[in-house]
Amino acid sequence: MPAPKKNGLQTVWFQSPPVIISTATIVGGKEGQGPLGQTFDKVLEDNYYGEKSWEKAEQRMLEEAMQMAIERAGLQPQNVDFMLGGDLLNQIISASFTARNLGIPYLGLYGACATMYEGLALGAMLIDGGFADKVLVGVSSHFATAERQFRYPTEQGVQRPLYASWTVTGAAAAILAREGNGPVVTHATIGRAIDFGQGDPQNMGAVMAPAAADTIARHLADTQRSPDYYDLIVTGDLGTYGRELAETLLRQKGYEVGGRLYDCGVMIYSPEQDPHAGGSGCACSGVVTCGYLIKQLKAGCIKRFLGVATGALFSQCSFQQGETIPAIAHAVVVEGR
Repeated sequence: MPAPKKNGLQTVWFQSPPVIISTATIVGGKEGQGPLGQTFDKVLEDNYYGEKSWEKAEQRMLEEAMQMAIERAGLQPQNVDFMLGGDLLNQIISASFTARNLGIPYLGLYGACATMYEGLALGAMLIDGGFADKVLVGVSSHFATAERQFRYPTEQGVQRPLYASWTVTGAAAAILAREGNGPVVTHATIGRAIDFGQGDPQNMGAVMAPAAADTIARHLADTQRSPDYYDLIVTGDLGTYGRELAETLLRQKGYEVGGRLYDCGVMIYSPEQDPHAGGSGCACSGVVTCGYLIKQLKAGCIKRFLGVATGALFSQCSFQQGETIPAIAHAVVVEGR
């Protein structure tokens, strides 16, 4: 017997769609000056956020965003069944130290920049499966911490190629609940690890576009839907070049999405801010989803969107071994009501 809530090869549907009852976003100054600046809850004036290091600032952002989401839902930490979170720092320390301070039963996640949507998918499964009533999902990233962990020492000021992306400084959190008011999560498509042989840690668009195209095509095939079923199909952080590549790959698979495909990494910055290829990082899809996209649903500007967060699954260790970079893309359908 097939799993009753499995829809095709990689997609699941939720019999009682979980509700996003609250969200919270915190971003850095560069993100606050971008086109979506007014949709975020808090904009930092100092990317150290009063801390002694960028890493401590990132953890503080995540903890504050999660606390904000809990309070907006009218809850206390003890009312939340599980916390699902992750980030880009070694051993996801921002999420783990936040879990220590909040005291909520914790499942740490690492999906790189796809972690927010991995958390939304798993949180929805926990609730629809009857294992939880309320789940807290959150992610963070920081330009300075990501640069010196994955690329070069930030203080060195290495010139970045034009195809490089700018890691979003920010944190996002959402509360999923069995009942309540807000948009609902109706489907999730779990991605496969896709590797097209790219090995440049600066060129994230080329690394992740094949995974995004694979998951979008699989979702549409599993659900037997066409791209125009959605008001928007929004990828996580492919950037300008990666988005074009994803469109080409989808066209080769028989799907025309050109007028409907958007990217959080393109949306969050304006060209005048010189982000090169656009934004990236766990917080990229996190803050755009929990800020702009959820507000668009609540205002009735859109009815539904397919969010497809993308992540590059590499580390300092894998790069030193001469490995290429596999990528992942997880998709979630969010609908207004």
